[in-house]
Amino acid sequence: MLAFWGSVLALFVSVLLLVFAAAPYYRKYIAGGVCKSTAKLNGKVVVITGANAGIGKETAKDFAGRGARVILACRDMAKAETAACEIRSKTGNQQVIARKLDLANTKSIREFAENFLKEEKELHILINNAGVMLHPYSKTADGFEMHFSVNYLGHFLLTFLLLERLKQSAPGRIVNVSSLAHHGGRIRFHDLQGEKCYNRALAYCHSKLANILFTRELARRLQGTDITVNAVYPGIVSTELTRHSPVLDTLRKSVPFLLKTPPEGAQTSVYCAVAEELESVTGKYFSDCKPAYVSPQGRNDETAKQLWTVSCELLGIQWG
Repeated sequence: MLAFWGSVLALFVSVLLLVFAAAPYYRKYIAGGVCKSTAKLNGKVVVITGANAGIGKETAKDFAGRGARVILACRDMAKAETAACEIRSKTGNQQVIARKLDLANTKSIREFAENFLKEEKELHILINNAGVMLHPYSKTADGFEMHFSVNYLGHFLLTFLLLERLKQSAPGRIVNVSSLAHHGGRIRFHDLQGEKCYNRALAYCHSKLANILFTRELARRLQGTDITVNAVYPGIVSTELTRHSPVLDTLRKSVPFLLKTPPEGAQTSVYCAVAEELESVTGKYFSDCKPAYVSPQGRNDETAKQLWTVSCELLGIQWG
């Protein structure tokens, strides 16, 4: 018996040593691509939603370091002001500003856009980054399911309200943060708000597929303009996105080396916003700073057009 447990212990130690030995190579693999562009953004104006933490904050920090005027569009103003102060301190760029935006409330989105258009005469880059994941079933003030509203519909409305300013300031770029989870999504027009059947993991997948379809249809509609729009998958990143799942949040904090860091996760968003070689690339999906595979559902133009029409109807807007 003693020999048996000795063998088990030896095996455990061997596996542990193997894990530690392989960790540096795994970290290099999981980190993914890096944006190598040294493009400066002096004189450029950028809006980033959900920029008070995670990859949004790191994206904002990168843009600030390049000289841009960066607007952190966030729901939690206390966290946003703290993030803005930190970014100003670290980059030396004083043009980093926090503004209130709650993507779960169309009134807040309209107020943000109205104030932005009064204060800012230009807009060159819009990063639709904010999101929720595994949120328990709930509806927003407008009656929309939370994932559908925050991850997709709110950004749809925000982009609509700011698009003319982007066109006036062209060339411009729009980046929609999606996810590999879009492969598991379906656009269920008979139950967009999850009232008949709700699964919070699938609700997240559906909303991320909507991001892909929005990107595809918007790119088609922007042909002939100097505005590009692309979607990105940042990777599996250690952020607060797991806060609605105690199990995932515990795993995230327990094995951080298995996940990308927020700066690593921000690389593809930055790449799509600044890389010179993407100047005329639009309607695509990127991961690790290179093109990635889109699910068949994400390539369905008829679904994209129908989702666009339904979204306009839900928001009470005309976006021809």
